[in-house]
Parts: sequence; C-alpha cells; structure tokens
Amino acid sequence: MQRKFFGTDGIRGRTNKGNMTAATAMKVGQAAGTYFLRGDHRHRVVIGKDTRLSGYMMESALVAGFTSVGMDVVLLGPMPTPAVAMLTREMRADLGVMISASHNPYEDNGIKLFGPDGFKLSDEDETAIETLLESDIALADAPEVGRARRIDDAMGRYIHDVKGSLPDHIRLDGLHIVLDCAHGAAYKVAPAALWELGAKITAIGVEPNGRNINDGVGSTHTKELQKRVVEEGADIGIALDGDADRLIVVDEKGQVVDGDQIMALIGTEWHRHGILSGGGVVATVMSNLGLERYLQGQGLELVRTKVGDRHVLEAMRKGGYNVGGEQSGHMILIDHATTGDGTMAALQVLAALVESGKPASELLRLFNPVPQLLKNVHFSGGKPLEDAEVQAVIAEAEKELDGSGRLVIRPSGTEPVIRVMAEGDDAAQVEQVVDRICAKVAEVAE
Repeated sequence: MQRKFFGTDGIRGRTNKGNMTAATAMKVGQAAGTYFLRGDHRHRVVIGKDTRLSGYMMESALVAGFTSVGMDVVLLGPMPTPAVAMLTREMRADLGVMISASHNPYEDNGIKLFGPDGFKLSDEDETAIETLLESDIALADAPEVGRARRIDDAMGRYIHDVKGSLPDHIRLDGLHIVLDCAHGAAYKVAPAALWELGAKITAIGVEPNGRNINDGVGSTHTKELQKRVVEEGADIGIALDGDADRLIVVDEKGQVVDGDQIMALIGTEWHRHGILSGGGVVATVMSNLGLERYLQGQGLELVRTKVGDRHVLEAMRKGGYNVGGEQSGHMILIDHATTGDGTMAALQVLAALVESGKPASELLRLFNPVPQLLKNVHFSGGKPLEDAEVQAVIAEAEKELDGSGRLVIRPSGTEPVIRVMAEGDDAAQVEQVVDRICAKVAEVAE
C-alpha cells in the first residue's frame, strides 16, 4: 500500500497545507482512536506538543477527533517527545500523541503516535490507521463521547524520570552548563532538571513565542551556543531540538560534538561499568567510519541500520542493545526511555564529565572522524538510481573505496533528492567519488 499520510516519523508537513490541517488532524484522532479502542475499559489518549503557534489548532482538532469516537484525552501542554512516551506508559493510556515537527521551522508541524507501551507505532499499525483515514468512521453515541482534561504535574513527573536516569552518586555541583532549548518543548523541564541536580545553568532558547522554535538556536543551529560557552567560560554546552529528542554537545572550546562522538562515549562508559548490553552500539548508515573503527578497537561492534531513529530502535529491540542513535543527535537509551531523549543522553555525558575530571574537549574526542562528504542531487521524476549508467559509476566507486571507505546512496524519504555520501581515509578521493556520482545522477535525471 502506498502511504499517503505517514512518512518516516509520523505525519509531517507545512501547516494548513496538504496533510497538516485541522481537518486532517481531527480525522487522525478519529482513526487512531478507533484503532486503539480495544477492550471494555475506559480508553485514554495522552497528548503533548511543542511550542509552535499551530500547536493550539492541531491540539484542539485532535481532541475533537479522539473524544468523538469515545476516547478520553489527557493534555500535557508543551512537553518533550520522550515525556509523552513516558507518560503514555505511566498513565496506562491506550495511545500517546506528540504534536511537533522536531527540528523543522515553526511553519511546519507534525503528529507522532505512540502505542500503550510507549514505543512509536509499527509500520503495520500506521498502515491500518491509514486505511481508517480513508474510510467512514463510526462516531460514539452521545453518552459515550470522551472527556478532555489537563494535568498540572506532567512537568514534575518527567523531571523526576529524567533525574532517575543519572546514577545516585553523581551530582553536577560545580559544573557550568550553557543549555540551549531551541525555544522548544523542553524550555522549562530541561533547565529545571539540571538545576535540581546542582549545575549552574545559563539557559538560552527558553523564550518561545510560537514563531521562534529552532530559529537560530537548537541542535541544528549551534553558533550562538558555541559563542556563549566560550564567553561564559562554561564547562560544556548542551543543545536540544524543538521536541528535545536530539542532543548535540559543544565543548568548553566552543567546538561542536556530534552524535557519533556522544554514542562512542556513552557506549564505552556503559561497557566500562558493565551495563552495556548487546556487545555494541546501534547507529545508521550515516555514522562515521571512525566510530565503527573505534568501537572495534574496544571490542565492541557497530550495528548499522537505515536512516531514521525508528530503524535504530527496531534493531536495538531485536538484538538486545541498550545504546543507539544517529549522527544527527538522536540518542536512544532503552534502559531509561522508549524513544530518543536529548536530556537523558546529556546526563550520561555529564556523568562521565564529572567522573573523569577531564575537560569536555578531551572526554568527547574519542576518535578522529574519517573525511565524509554528503551532497544532494535534485531530480524532477523517475528513478535515477535504477539507470544502468548510474549503477555502473556507483559500482566503480564502491570498488575504488573497498577497504578504505564507504559509499551510501539513497533517495530522500521526504523530497525529490538523491543523497550521495562517501567517506574514506583520502579526502580528495572521497570528493572525487561523490562529485562523479552526483554528475552522473544529474545527467540522467535531466
């Protein structure tokens, strides 16, 4: 079945365009609610959101949809995606919903769905909901219409959960942290959690106005954080994205540390403490070859998946791994959370910083990344990667890089773009390989 609504991470798009309208959100509430009406208990859905202006509209539409099919609704207000997952499970809800477009600008929004176990829905569940979206849905009889209520202690519950992921003997006293919350969902909970653990916090990106989420701040825009860390003489900088499921770190010198280095640190620290399961770390095909070589040197493996945190999580659950993530900053610590949690991952980094006594610049440079280059080629239609000439150029490049590098070529899941990535020990060779493939793809795509 060709999916019309769900993409790689829920439903996402431009507000009031395509699938991202109030009418669609109401229908999603009706369809998802109907799908999870199982058993004779009173059914419940938990709904959180980030700080986008359109969150009010989407929240109200979803409430209308869910209550119209007989589901009660619990509204959390602005809360991180992992908080929604945690509270769905804790409150014995049948379903959880996060209204967010993650690191995208405020003009976009999205709907992420979690099952009663707190994990994102499977492809099968999403496909079943897609089918319902295209059908007539039976509404509840008047006495069975659902109720909606807001809870006031969601923030405290999540902060308690986050703090519980830090070893009891660790305190953050004496650490000066510049914390960038992207004017997003964690603008209250992340500073509060770190302050309660004893850190000195300089917070930026904590004044949301509905339109400034991810605007020049957050995990995809780190220049202001880098500047403030150096100016403040801070020990470390922490950047979250709009829904706080990603983490990027800045060391005391103002240098950015990506998800690969963070995974290397957490994986080896957990291995050293005897709590790493699965014998390695799960990451995507985009993670640097340097990470793979470093882990091998520690006697650990790197398991690679397709791009997307849901693929990482699937491999973790299947193989019994408890650390996984993406170079972009999604960090999944399955012992503590059922989805990516930037704040929890940050606490693991801070714990290592406290225990080691090392500066962040030393602690978080566990390997030297090999040269890596990613370029995008736009195309107007067709399937350029199936062209014989393109395949021949790719095969030649793979042979050239064999033993010294990797090649990853894939179509984007959200736009008409072919992504060409190569990495290897020779930067000039990597650039030549990428340019050669991009040129051939562009030629064929004309």
